[in-house]
Amino acid sequence: MLRNAMTIDVEDYFQVSAFERHIPRENWDRLSCRVERNIDVILAMLEESGTSATFFTLGWIAERYPAMVKRIVENGHELASHGTSHKRASDQDADSFRMDVRNSKKLLEDISGKEIKGYRAPSFSIGAGNLWALDILQEEGYIYSSSIYPIRHDHYGMPDAPRFRFRPRGEKGLLEIPPTTVSLMKKNLPASGGGYFRLIPYPLSRWMIEHVNRQEKEPCIFYFHPWEIDPDQPRQKGISIKTRFRHYCNLSHMEGKLRQLLSDFEWGRMDNIFLGKE
Repeated sequence: MLRNAMTIDVEDYFQVSAFERHIPRENWDRLSCRVERNIDVILAMLEESGTSATFFTLGWIAERYPAMVKRIVENGHELASHGTSHKRASDQDADSFRMDVRNSKKLLEDISGKEIKGYRAPSFSIGAGNLWALDILQEEGYIYSSSIYPIRHDHYGMPDAPRFRFRPRGEKGLLEIPPTTVSLMKKNLPASGGGYFRLIPYPLSRWMIEHVNRQEKEPCIFYFHPWEIDPDQPRQKGISIKTRFRHYCNLSHMEGKLRQLLSDFEWGRMDNIFLGKE
């Protein structure tokens, strides 16, 4: 059985891109954080199943919860960067992006004492229009990215990108490891987790991962957020019906589905699975 990569995007409920027009960044410190409690639940769940994972962590979170970051590393998991304050790569110019990924890498390394090899852009916001971001990541010492989602989505996606690991900037460029998709009828369907995993029946998610493992002989990349196992999080007012559905759909079922997923497949860290195995 192939070992797949389990990844967690470490951010709190009020930091998702869909809420950025409703919750300004300058208000974040006034809100009640729930990420530490959720991460502790996730760490216990991973320990119970004997799973190691990669935690793509916001610098904003790490700066406020350094003990939590150390617990992640002490439990044998990979620490990776999710940027500093969840600003999309596509909303930044080259200079601001460089400072964002440089600062988050240094902060995470200072706290953990470990080399930070991986990066995931907030909201998978690297695509055809800003592939230069991969050059900057490489220049700043990153070894891989998991930021290009080869699907069509209203907020992100590069549907024509390769579905499996590749080097968008040439043989000497940064390694990109896309979230997993299944190709059906010439269309890439998301099979990586997040809101899709909460929405669709579990047997369908399991079939997608099994298909990629058995038919295409490739490891899968699964992702989720700490707030997705927290049905008691504060509800935001004034958001659209679409945003409300996407964010709150089936939160109460997420933890149970994750436990089943951890039981049904073998999981590991991004660095152990993908680096040096091209």
